[in-house]
Amino acid sequence: MSGVHGGNFYRDFDLTWGDGRAKILNNGQMLTLSLDKVSGSGFQSKNQYLFGKIDMQLKLVPGNSAGTVTAYYLSSQGPTHDEIDFEFLGNLSGDPYILHTNVFTQGKGNREQQFYLWFDPRADFHTYSVLWNPKQIIISVDGTPIRVFNNRESIGLPYPKNQPMRLYSSLWDAEDWATRGGLVKTDWTKAPFTASFKNFNANACVVASGSSSCKSSSSNNAWMYQEMDSASMKKLRWVQKNYMIYNYCTDVKRFPQGLPPECSAN
Repeated sequence: MSGVHGGNFYRDFDLTWGDGRAKILNNGQMLTLSLDKVSGSGFQSKNQYLFGKIDMQLKLVPGNSAGTVTAYYLSSQGPTHDEIDFEFLGNLSGDPYILHTNVFTQGKGNREQQFYLWFDPRADFHTYSVLWNPKQIIISVDGTPIRVFNNRESIGLPYPKNQPMRLYSSLWDAEDWATRGGLVKTDWTKAPFTASFKNFNANACVVASGSSSCKSSSSNNAWMYQEMDSASMKKLRWVQKNYMIYNYCTDVKRFPQGLPPECSAN
C-alpha cells in the first residue's frame, strides 16, 4: 500500500511528455508543468485506481494565460473509456479562469458543466478533489462540492465502476478554441507559462495485475460509502446558483430530442 498516502511526485508519477518542460522539485514535493511556443508538458500516475478519494493542490498559470489549458483528470484507456475531468481554461489578465468539468462513461461524454471560482486560482494553491465510489462521483474544490454524478444504472445508464483509471495532467496550447472560442490568442511573449502542483493524496484502491488493494471487506475506507449529506447539498446548491456558467442539463437547444436521461435523475 506504499503508493496510497502522502504523495511524493518521484514515487507516484511519471513525466510523460514535454522534453524537460515538466519538472519535479523540492525532493519530490512539488511538480511544475510549463508551456512554450514549441510544446506543452504532462505527467501521469504510476498507479491505476478503481474508486478512491484523490486530492491535488494546483496553482494555475498566472497573469495573461489566454489560450492555455491546464487539464487534470482521471481516465481509463480505449474507445469505451471512463473519464472525470477538470480543465482550467486560461484567460486575459484579470478575467476569471473558467473551470470546465466533464464525465465520460463507456466513451461517451458531452456532460459539460462550467464554473467560475470564488477565488483567484492563480494567486495560491487550492485543492481539487474527486471522490469516486460505487454510488457517486463528487467533484470538489477546497472541500466544497461543485458537481455530483450519481450511479443511475437502475435506469440503464452506464457508470464508471469496472475500468481502473490513472490520474493525468497536462498544460497545453488551445488558443484555437479555449479563450472566447478562439477569439483571444496566446501571447507568446509571456511564455513560458507554468502551472504548479503539490500535496497529492490518493486514499484509493490501487489496481495492479488485475487485483485491487481494497479487499471487499475493507469497511475502514469511509470514502467508499460516503454520500452527499444535507450540508454538502447546501454547499453544492450555493456553487451551482452563484458560480455555474454552463450546464448541459439546461441546454435544450443542444438536445432537441430531449435532455439526457441523467439530467432528470440527478
